[in-house]
Amino acid sequence: MGLIVSKEGQILHIQLNRPEARNALDPSTLMELLQVWEDFDKDPEIRVAVLSSALPEIFCAGMDLKSTMPIVMRTKEPENEAERRVLENPEFMMDAMLRDVAVEKPIISAVHGLCLTGGWEMAMATDICIASRDAVFQMREVQYAMMPTSGATVRLPRMIPYNAAMEILLTGEPVPAQRLYEWGFINKIVSRENLITTAMSFASRIAANGPLAVKAIKRSVREGSGLPLKEALQREKEIGLPIYSTEDAKEGPRAFYEKRPPVYKGC
Repeated sequence: MGLIVSKEGQILHIQLNRPEARNALDPSTLMELLQVWEDFDKDPEIRVAVLSSALPEIFCAGMDLKSTMPIVMRTKEPENEAERRVLENPEFMMDAMLRDVAVEKPIISAVHGLCLTGGWEMAMATDICIASRDAVFQMREVQYAMMPTSGATVRLPRMIPYNAAMEILLTGEPVPAQRLYEWGFINKIVSRENLITTAMSFASRIAANGPLAVKAIKRSVREGSGLPLKEALQREKEIGLPIYSTEDAKEGPRAFYEKRPPVYKGC
């Protein structure tokens, strides 16, 4: 299997683990990953996910073109369920990489080493990005006369300055973590040794908050993005006002006045 999935309290930890292919995403890993995202969103006990790599030198090499393209191009017959799914619905691969999947709960990416092409596009789709000082990011499709289609041309210019995004996309050159931190893409840079600890600390702080409020905030940001201001404010109100009638919204202030940690139940 291409993933190691574990639960730590209310946090789901997903580690990419294909050492034979530098964590390149083949159909089987993508099918497994899509199922993880679906299960994560449905599990009431889990509030935040952390995505990282189990390999020492790389986060993700991107899409495994060697295993996927022959299926997509119909030059190879599918040999397993995942490959048959690629043939029937190639879009599922991009869904697994979070291209256009509305996961309600927050996802934190913890990146070290090389983060290439589709692996970076998946990190773009997460809500918070923590990186080690040795992390290097690269969208190299253009160097092979190809175009990224898992979200990079849409997300990156909205996340960092336009000119910076175009430099990355049009040159295909590697970008060190420090530069992306300065542009605001990366939330925090830490040592390799502290990467997972830091990501888990962020996850714990989010998990301690009201889960309905957390999901509503993410939904409001996602649905309001790109809307005219007046429409976005209206959508914020529609999503946010119902939160005030929940039990958790009563528990929060009550716990504050009683000087104790709140106990949120997601209702």
